[in-house]
Amino acid sequence: MHGRKSQHPHHAPLESSPSIAGQAGGKPMQAFLDEAIDHYQREKILDEVNAAYATLRNNPKAWKAELAERALWDKTLADGTKDE
Repeated sequence: MHGRKSQHPHHAPLESSPSIAGQAGGKPMQAFLDEAIDHYQREKILDEVNAAYATLRNNPKAWKAELAERALWDKTLADGTKDE
């Protein structure tokens, strides 16, 4: 996802489209598109995670198990070790 390299060695400036050019900040078209795709993919992942948590919360038994597991993990924070 992140850090994708463009497969196009020659980048054309966005001078032909003032509305996109303003949003791109003078970046080459491919760089602008690469960033837009990365942003879209991150948004999609977050939407999927949010939907999964909504499904989990709508299942009382599964949500109770989730909270119980979190409580177990929280106990590991107080295991007596010093913070580094």
